[in-house]
Amino acid sequence: MEIRSACQPAPDRWPPSVNEDLVLAGPDFVVVLDGATAPPELDSGCRHDVAWLVERLGGQLVLPLLARSTAPLADLLADAIAAVCAEHADTCDLTNPDSPSTTVSMLRVGADQVEHLVLADSPIVLRSPDRQLTVVADNRVDLLPEYTFEAVRRMRNQPGGFWVASTAPKAAYEAIAGTTDRAVVEVAAVLTDGASRYSERYGHSWDELVDVLETSGPSGLIERVREYDRLASVGSFRGKRHDDATAVFCRLG
Repeated sequence: MEIRSACQPAPDRWPPSVNEDLVLAGPDFVVVLDGATAPPELDSGCRHDVAWLVERLGGQLVLPLLARSTAPLADLLADAIAAVCAEHADTCDLTNPDSPSTTVSMLRVGADQVEHLVLADSPIVLRSPDRQLTVVADNRVDLLPEYTFEAVRRMRNQPGGFWVASTAPKAAYEAIAGTTDRAVVEVAAVLTDGASRYSERYGHSWDELVDVLETSGPSGLIERVREYDRLASVGSFRGKRHDDATAVFCRLG
């Protein structure tokens, strides 16, 4: 499998070396995480920052994938969340609802099937040899009745709300997961919302997004998003003006 990726911090992030996105890849898998940026005044009950959680969780996910585990992706994610919890249960309050959290997207390519898992807003796009697209997206955060801090906090990792990877292994089983016959997957894209906003915020079709990845590469897609972000009117969208951005383009052999 050919894999090309780019992972860039938001242009307004300080310090600029901090990136709460992470992409990890192997011969037959891709893992992408997008940590949820926390307000500086937030009491998360955790001595660690979001980047720490992203790095630890990514490491726990990669180990069994490199070992060619055949366990379902949801099981691997649940085990990884539990392992990271064990690392800091003695030093941090894991019952705090504001504990650091992250999205998780996973793609694993087998001999006969392509497996996917999407937890929160980091979508996966699959394209068939005849250019038919399948978009795997978890849009539950977009369906919340309100977006105040208290409302989002109340609905995080709760039935009827939305789910992220944080301190509850059971969240792994709320992910959007499935399989597709390998024969009908030619290319795949894995994106954090800092890159998928090319379609989700700025109105381009998913076909156009995949075409940009294919012709200009992941960095080319992110450059186009950055230009849109720069020109966007303040207040014309919900969420951050700039964000860390990760884009992965995979061509199956």
